[in-house]
Amino acid sequence: MQQRFPLKPLCLLVLQALACHAALAANPADAADAAADSNLAGAVVGPIQTVEITGRGQSRQVQNINKTDLAEALPGTSPLKVLEKLPGVNFQSADPFGAYEWSTRFSVRGFNQNQLGFTLDGVPLGDMSYGNNNGLHISRAISSENIGSVTVSQGAGALATASTSNLGGTVQFFSQMPSDELGLTFAQTFGSDSTSRTFARVDTGLLNGVAKAYLSGTRQRTDKTKGAGGQNQDQLNSKFVFNFGENKLTGFLNYSDRREVDYQDVSPEMVQRLGYQWDNYEGDWQRAVNAAKGQFTGGVNSLDDAYYSAGGLRKDTLGGLTLDLNFGSHVNLNSTIYHHDNDGQGHWYTPYVPTDAANPISLRTTEYSIGRDGVTSNLSWELGSHTVNFGLWGERSNHTVSRNYYSVTGPADTMVFLSKPFRTDWKQNFITTTSQYYLQDSFSAMDGQLKFNAGFKGMDVAINATNLVGSRAAGTLSAEKSFLPQAGVNYAISRDDEVFASASKNMRAFQPGVSGPFSQTQVAFDAGSAKLKPETSVNLDLGYRFKRADVQGSLAVYSARFDDRQLSVATCAGIVGCPSTLVNVGKVDTKGAEAIAVWKINRELSWFNSATFNDSKYKSDYVDGKNLVAVSGKQVVDAPRVLFNTEASYENAGWFARLGAKYTGQRYYTYTNDASVPSFWLANLSAGYKLKAMGGLKDLTLQANVTNLFDKKYLGSIGTNGFTATDPSHTLQSMLTGAPRQLFVSLNGKL
Repeated sequence: MQQRFPLKPLCLLVLQALACHAALAANPADAADAAADSNLAGAVVGPIQTVEITGRGQSRQVQNINKTDLAEALPGTSPLKVLEKLPGVNFQSADPFGAYEWSTRFSVRGFNQNQLGFTLDGVPLGDMSYGNNNGLHISRAISSENIGSVTVSQGAGALATASTSNLGGTVQFFSQMPSDELGLTFAQTFGSDSTSRTFARVDTGLLNGVAKAYLSGTRQRTDKTKGAGGQNQDQLNSKFVFNFGENKLTGFLNYSDRREVDYQDVSPEMVQRLGYQWDNYEGDWQRAVNAAKGQFTGGVNSLDDAYYSAGGLRKDTLGGLTLDLNFGSHVNLNSTIYHHDNDGQGHWYTPYVPTDAANPISLRTTEYSIGRDGVTSNLSWELGSHTVNFGLWGERSNHTVSRNYYSVTGPADTMVFLSKPFRTDWKQNFITTTSQYYLQDSFSAMDGQLKFNAGFKGMDVAINATNLVGSRAAGTLSAEKSFLPQAGVNYAISRDDEVFASASKNMRAFQPGVSGPFSQTQVAFDAGSAKLKPETSVNLDLGYRFKRADVQGSLAVYSARFDDRQLSVATCAGIVGCPSTLVNVGKVDTKGAEAIAVWKINRELSWFNSATFNDSKYKSDYVDGKNLVAVSGKQVVDAPRVLFNTEASYENAGWFARLGAKYTGQRYYTYTNDASVPSFWLANLSAGYKLKAMGGLKDLTLQANVTNLFDKKYLGSIGTNGFTATDPSHTLQSMLTGAPRQLFVSLNGKL
């Protein structure tokens, strides 16, 4: 047994990484692949399921996180955090839930969050960035308890994905369907820092054999892990399904009201001088006033070491209606219309703009609004051994963003939507029109042993920017490509062994909003807009996957060429809000290998491992003003070369437990690689007992979660205020410390 121990997990690791590469599950464009996929889902026999190897028979690198993984995570945990166990995925946050949006950092194979694509039930979520212009974060789009599964494509996302930002992979979230049984589902969590999370859902059950629906509500209240203030959220989710014949009408409507007080951004030098527990002054107004006047105490030596407080407010309504029509056994049409409204404000008490002569502090806001409408339509047609998929996506987004200042005279609860500022620095409006189409043919030969797919997509994204106040840029920009090809092949060597390969070309459209080309001055925009090129990438993957009685997994190798990469370079402290500089850093080359292994030790115990080696390097120097920044050959910022995850899962006689640990390698936060944050290990524990019934209750589960089990002190999120070319003094204030050890206890069940 000791001789087999190091060998099997390693094989498994190799295995499952490959499996990831192939699939784009549950997407109309991949109907044929998805059918093959369903035969392998849950291939690990027994009660334990960790990651489903959903790529069997496919030509893409894809993995699926199932409901079991989501259910045993800490309630309220962002599904992005649950994905961190997968190869190629780097996730960081400053809170134990991974839902604090200012701190959330999610990247895949060196592609950061705003270079990936995200959808919920096919509805585009944009790039889910903090100052989003065309979407919203998944933690606001739906309560985590209502998510049924998450599909990750690390390399080539499916052609049908409704995204104009997926240079790298895609993440697709799928909500649970309403239950066929009438009932009430409930969950209550209590824990560290006065955390209380209440979730309740009512299912109608199947009505007259044709319709069913649910309505849920979520209320979460939690204090920050350090400093003063809370991070609170209220949500309402609803969904219905109406079946008529072989056809189906599905709809959802979700609402979120999130209000989170921020942690203070720090630098490595600040952490060394002030400690990991350092935060803003909230609760001590006089100290904030004194600091604004240059009177520092307790190791503080700068205006930017702390502010009085900061926070973010977001209100969202997201809805969609999907009609799924079957025209006989070979033709399917799936069409979705959707609408999204958003109001948001980011608050920051600033000592740089006084309220008046007597009050050296004001409250600075960045204010957002989004109104977007869209439609997606996908047609699948089976023609013998061929499956042809064709689809369209169109969206119109109306986005307004402004920078305002409000008077403050002392400590007060300002976590409310403010109006009537005394000063406005700038205000812009953006109308963005998106058109996208795709065509793909998938066919099989050699009695299904050989499968091949090929197709292309085209897109046109036009932005019309209007400057309403201030000197930021106005004008028009368009990103258009009529032919972005994609192809893949899968060959089954045997019943349990296969190889696959895929290639794709993608484009990321220009971004309106608080960053991007229009965040420059009009002079800078006019001088450079004619030369701007949208970012493009070419992704190549090659892999092998296998399955045995007690071991399965995959291994994949990949490369990506990134052209015309745009970087928004901060020109001052984040709170000052200077116009950024948009820099084209030219080419980036990425090469790497991913592996996954799942070892089914026995019926009760399984062991999951994933490993990633990712080498992302800039290939071109760039000029910032008159200065040459020599970055060719340097590692891409916030792109660790090594990631490793291990997790043991146990379940027997109602008892269950998961113990996992994640290793994140060194990460650079300067383009010249002269400054970095160190590598670290982080462990988490989940354990509990499942009781089938007690009295009138059923499916009762008592669960305990411990995050950061060994209370590791580390720097998690980096780049919160952007990156810089060089930082020899380690004073760039653009990172957040990770959350300390936290304990939570949850009880959930059904009535």
